[in-house]
Amino acid sequence: MFLPINRQDMNLRDWHYLDFLIITGDAIVDHYSFGSPLIGRWLEHLGYRVGIIAQPDWHDLDSLKIMGKPRFGVLVSAGNLDSMINHYTAAKKPRRQDAYSPGGQAGLRPDYAAAVYSRLAKQAFPDVPVILGGVEASMRRFAHYDYWSDSVKPSWLVEGGADLLVYGMAELTLQEVAAILAGGGTAADCRQVPGLAYLLPLGAPLPQRRALEIPSLKQVRSSKRAFAKAFQQIDREQNFYDGKILLQRHNEVYLVVNPPQRPLTTLEMDEIYELPFSNCWHPSYDAQGGVPALTEVEFSLLSHRGCFGGCAFCSIGHHQGAIIQNRSAQSILAEARRLTQKPNFKGYIHDLGGPTANFRGQGCAKARKFGPCRNKKCLYPEPCANLRPDMHEYMGLLRQVAALPGVKKVFIRSGIRYDYLLLDRSEAFLRQLVANHVSGHLKVAPEHSQPAVLAAMGKPGWAVYRRFAAKFAKQNELLAKKQYLLPYFIAAHPGCTLQDAVQLAVQMKQGGWRPEQVQLFLPSPGSKSTCMYYTGLNPDDLQPVYVPKSREEREMQLALLLYAQPQKQALVRKALQKAGREDLIGWGRQYLVPPEGAPPGKRTKEYNKGQRRRS
Repeated sequence: MFLPINRQDMNLRDWHYLDFLIITGDAIVDHYSFGSPLIGRWLEHLGYRVGIIAQPDWHDLDSLKIMGKPRFGVLVSAGNLDSMINHYTAAKKPRRQDAYSPGGQAGLRPDYAAAVYSRLAKQAFPDVPVILGGVEASMRRFAHYDYWSDSVKPSWLVEGGADLLVYGMAELTLQEVAAILAGGGTAADCRQVPGLAYLLPLGAPLPQRRALEIPSLKQVRSSKRAFAKAFQQIDREQNFYDGKILLQRHNEVYLVVNPPQRPLTTLEMDEIYELPFSNCWHPSYDAQGGVPALTEVEFSLLSHRGCFGGCAFCSIGHHQGAIIQNRSAQSILAEARRLTQKPNFKGYIHDLGGPTANFRGQGCAKARKFGPCRNKKCLYPEPCANLRPDMHEYMGLLRQVAALPGVKKVFIRSGIRYDYLLLDRSEAFLRQLVANHVSGHLKVAPEHSQPAVLAAMGKPGWAVYRRFAAKFAKQNELLAKKQYLLPYFIAAHPGCTLQDAVQLAVQMKQGGWRPEQVQLFLPSPGSKSTCMYYTGLNPDDLQPVYVPKSREEREMQLALLLYAQPQKQALVRKALQKAGREDLIGWGRQYLVPPEGAPPGKRTKEYNKGQRRRS
């Protein structure tokens, strides 16, 4: 049975009130990959009465009142994505579809949805605590750069007017907050809970013990160096073990952000992921064809949370944390058996992994006990000597799931870190991966080839990718398989000059590769790469970083990586001329694109002949 979405559902349960009301920008999909249903099921499991209002009409205050006033709190989330990323492309063009809405329909949530819903909730229920959460609120909890308005915006607590903000994965934090509120406490009584942010008026006593004041909203708006310094301090204090309380003044109030919540234990992970999810969208969406986002996860298994990869452009480490939190093999196998009983199961587990599939297990005992290191990364610029990768348990889990009755194949689609894989000198995991878990193509993410760009991204050198590609090809040859790597690249990332983009395109052409997975860099709120994009400084050392900002250069860099597409070739020629690389325009495989106005015929066929191979 789904959580209630209206009075009729409440009546079926003989409920006259709710304890907590969840407002979300996503349609309701009762699956643990969707944040609001996950939190709803967790609170239900803890004994609270919970209802969900999905995608309410933000122009109508009464749309939030359909189930009455909740007793303890209103929980607000924009959904699984930041609403601006959900709405707009990296070129700031409106997206045509929303995978998290019924029938993929776009426009069912407002821009800056978490803040809008929060303000609406405070108007609808002025005497009930409003608690912000989810990815959008989490990554916008401090003063942050917003790409779409090209401005520094205040914390979402200030923008949304909520009483509290829960950041990161919220189960433990909300468990403590709910207990306090249900026990007669107020939002102010929750201020000691980890993983929480709140506001204090100017002049009120501030936390003194283990507190650090970072540059204020006014300072980060007026000084890009101050912005980068604030990011540096925020990044270094993301440690559940000894992180400091962070203070940031916002005009007449102080934002107070407590240290992160501790990681979940395996028992707690099992308890959460074994809740009675229906694993389908709400039946009210059937007429619209359901919710497209379910397709990606319906027959996938999540084995762990967290990522210690440290990629500058990614928010997973900031949201889920750098500590790997594992489900038990028994829990995963039990879920796999349930999937095989679904009438539409065809025998294929689409994925068994997490943010990075082969990170199951921490690889570093020190990190699990004391939290992530402050001033160094696990894998960049070289793998840390403390890393002891052991993928044998994961390999065994893959084999156990694959051996279940009704399972034909288990794939790994959630991505792997090939630099971490290469630390396994036995190559046992690589052999099993190639033999059993690749569906024609394996997606990997070298992101770029040039040293300065990879340094800004926090990614391993190009030579590491080439070494992995060679080993992958060798294993396929030994196993008589025809499988390929599908490399993923980011265009116009901070640190990337036009010459860097040209050089990557040349390497693609010389290798006979035709890139398909290419993304124009999108500055998402709260990431290190976004800090570099806005400030032109690397927050690690406050040294200048080149940033391609103009629309023309960003489009040129994207076109260079898609050099083989005929519709991009005019822009590629323009980019090559601007970079002084006209030597790459001509006929033959040694050139990147043919000259302008090239006639069709034999020469065009000869040029295109070299473009068909994929890595």
